[in-house]
Amino acid sequence: MTAAENVCYTLINVPMDSEPPSEISLKNDLEKGDVKLKTEALKKVIIMILNGEKLPGLLMTIIRFVLPLQDHTIKKLLLVFWEIVPKTTPDGRLLQEMILVCDAYRKDLQHPNEFIRGSTLRFLCKLKEAELLEPLMPAIRACLEHRHSYVRRNAVLAIYTIYRNFEHLIPDAPELIHDFLVNEKDASCKRNAFMMLIHADQDRALDYLSTCIDQVQTFGDILQLVIVELIYKVCHANPSERARFIRCIYNLLQSSSPAVKYEAAGTLVTLSSAPTAIKAAAQCYIDLIIKESDNNVKLIVLDRLIELKEHPSHERVLQDLVMDILRVLSTPDLEVRKKTLQLALDLVSSRNVEELVIVLKKEVIKTNNVTEHEDTDKYRQLLVRTVRFPDMAANVIPVLMEFLSDNNEAAAADVLEFVREAIQRFDNLRPLIVEKMLEVFHAIKSVKIYRGALWILGEYCSTKDDIQSVMTEVRRSLGEIPIVESEIKKEAGELKPEEEVTVGPAQKLVTEMGTYATQSALSSSRPAKKEEDRPPLRGFLLDGDFFVAASLATTLTKIALRYVSLVQEKKRQNSFIAEAMLLMATILHLGKSSLPKKPITDDDVDRISLCLKVLSECSPLMNDIFNKECRQSLSQMLSAKLEEEKLSQKKESEKRNVTVQPDDPISFMQLTAKNEMSSKEDQFQLSLLAAMGNTQRKEAADPLASKLNKVTQLTGFSDPVYAEAYVHVNQYDIVLDVLVVNQTSDTLQNCTLELATLGDLKLVEKPSPLTLAPHDFANIKANVKVASTENGIIFGNIVYDVSGAASDRNCVVLSDIHIDIMDYIQPASCTDAEFRQMWAEFEWENKVTVNTNIIDLNEYLQHILKSTNMKCLTPEKALSGYCGFMAANLYARSIFGEDALANVSIEKPIHLGPDAPVTGHIRIRAKSQGMALSLGDKINLSQKKTSL
Repeated sequence: MTAAENVCYTLINVPMDSEPPSEISLKNDLEKGDVKLKTEALKKVIIMILNGEKLPGLLMTIIRFVLPLQDHTIKKLLLVFWEIVPKTTPDGRLLQEMILVCDAYRKDLQHPNEFIRGSTLRFLCKLKEAELLEPLMPAIRACLEHRHSYVRRNAVLAIYTIYRNFEHLIPDAPELIHDFLVNEKDASCKRNAFMMLIHADQDRALDYLSTCIDQVQTFGDILQLVIVELIYKVCHANPSERARFIRCIYNLLQSSSPAVKYEAAGTLVTLSSAPTAIKAAAQCYIDLIIKESDNNVKLIVLDRLIELKEHPSHERVLQDLVMDILRVLSTPDLEVRKKTLQLALDLVSSRNVEELVIVLKKEVIKTNNVTEHEDTDKYRQLLVRTVRFPDMAANVIPVLMEFLSDNNEAAAADVLEFVREAIQRFDNLRPLIVEKMLEVFHAIKSVKIYRGALWILGEYCSTKDDIQSVMTEVRRSLGEIPIVESEIKKEAGELKPEEEVTVGPAQKLVTEMGTYATQSALSSSRPAKKEEDRPPLRGFLLDGDFFVAASLATTLTKIALRYVSLVQEKKRQNSFIAEAMLLMATILHLGKSSLPKKPITDDDVDRISLCLKVLSECSPLMNDIFNKECRQSLSQMLSAKLEEEKLSQKKESEKRNVTVQPDDPISFMQLTAKNEMSSKEDQFQLSLLAAMGNTQRKEAADPLASKLNKVTQLTGFSDPVYAEAYVHVNQYDIVLDVLVVNQTSDTLQNCTLELATLGDLKLVEKPSPLTLAPHDFANIKANVKVASTENGIIFGNIVYDVSGAASDRNCVVLSDIHIDIMDYIQPASCTDAEFRQMWAEFEWENKVTVNTNIIDLNEYLQHILKSTNMKCLTPEKALSGYCGFMAANLYARSIFGEDALANVSIEKPIHLGPDAPVTGHIRIRAKSQGMALSLGDKINLSQKKTSL
């Protein structure tokens, strides 16, 4: 056993600025001081021994002057002291003084105070010296019959530990504990005794369980948990026992303890795949989520439900429980609601879609009545995304349309997208949608939503009345026209005579383009009240948002051309076209004046001018383009999107479906050898390994991806001490397993690995010093905690003394260990809107210039994705084909929840020939500077393709 793998002692924090006391002063305090002084001196001794001091001279002093004291604090400290003090001579024999200590332990085990007895028994669990324990065995056995449960339960633990380490000291332990268990009444003592029998003699544990299997529900929860573990282990090792115990597990699902219910449900799922078992376990999980108040518990149990869903045969059982799962939405936490909605969406089928939509509709209405909370908007948006089932559109649309006038633009945008898809796919819904859209049109507050609503009205108003209604709504939303003149009049009329401000008269100036501009000697901002009274569209235009004007021009053109084809009367045709052209002209006039906050852009001027020209000529070709081609483009886009969704669903189902070949052998459970059952991993063992950070990751088939790939050489082969480290990254911590080899013919004493870190890394503990014999080697383990995703560096040296040499300490400097950011980054996906929002919010940007030897654009993109663990959000269709340039968005998330965005803009310089490498830029954005820089460094290092 290496020094780093020794028993983990109690760690005590000590301020480093205090001067360490001398051995003489400590000896003096321990001999002559009062109880308080002796307590302080003993604390200092413990800290010095933990820091590597030997202090052999104090052992006898403590035995003589401190051990006989009856003070409880001193007795507590002495247990820590005896735990850490070296008990053997360098050649491994027990120190003579320990016989005296052993006698003191024996007295403590017979002490009338139950706390002293119990704590001494707990301490004996940590002893690794059989010679010390042997004389104490009768006293330990006697403690099993003590009146106090604290002593009895610790006696059971002590017997278990001694039996496990030194079976010869108490060979009849299982029999002894079985008899104890039969007569014991205290729950904690029974739990410890049963736990020991599970690990020491499973048959006896099963015998006991068989005698009381009907009373299991009446036991305490701590004993029930251990019973669940035993049943799992027995059935895992011997499947034929399942029928015997499965009823017991069913009963434990009704336990009053949430922990027992959770474990019983998990065990039931692994023991049986019958629909009734799965349904009972799922129902138990759902009850736990609803009843538990802790959101972390809710999320963990939700994950178990999601795992159940991944199994194809279990999915159908869960589909019947969708309505129960939706009860979880009563939780106010957004993360829980998000997971629940996602799960419900995955389980939706033609059988339960109607009920699901009704519940979601109620939830949507609820968010309207609730007082505004920061998560309400996000939840509403989630609901809007979930409720978008095209087949149920008729039920949902009237409720959803109300959200177009919502302040939350994201939710309104989702509704608009859904409405656009529904109106295109379902002809019978068009009148209803147009009618609803006209109702809410005037209340829309967001310019982006206004633009979308205009497009839908312009595209799908097909009757004369609807077209007239759209024109009325537009006029209402635009206010009095011409806009410029009415605004100038308002400006002039706004100054009241009673205001005592000396101002010059407002003058009308004609600009060189023939438009009006107002100039006043009073420089004041327009009153807020008047801005509030403005119609919405007028407000957008005066704020300088003329993109909505271009959209309005297209809409007016479409409805005017459609009106001409519907109405035969020439006078009414001309009147309608003239009105549409007047609206466009007045907007152009406004854009060129100085009234808006921002002038109109040239693109918008071109668009509005084009629409004016189209209306003035009314050619059949333009009619076709405006009224048929636009809708065709939308139809193509929606069908491509639908195809993509179907493809991804197909891939997902293929991944989940277990394919069985005709010639695969059939496994008969009764004929299966015990060792073959190990194909199913032991869940308890896995969870224990995960907690200890020893989870075995499945190594890739590529031999280069083996452990040897992560070995870093720290010193040269000619150095007196050779060192290499295996870097094992386990989520939030890094374990360095350092092999140290003494290459000299001398004994190296106090050989210490000294490490320091750079970046967001923190060394947890200082590795203990070693003594290395000539040409000997040892492994030293060091733990490093990681706090965030950025490149870290671990550096340090090895210092040692050569035995017999008078020189100073020797030092070997180690190479730096670079911690790769890729161990923390995982591919993730998000919507385009979320990507754009994060792109705008994140303040750290790192621009990396492409410098590579790869000559193909797609190959370079794939190479970057592989090197950075990022996921490409740009669909494959958008990247297919070849046009000499490419732009793609990439996204990843770290295990710490940090987001990383990247935009790749690359091109192939054609003028440099076909073999010219790819050029361009990659822009990385992240919330933290470290993440942006580290990802940039990683891309820079791995841009060039290495030829194998």
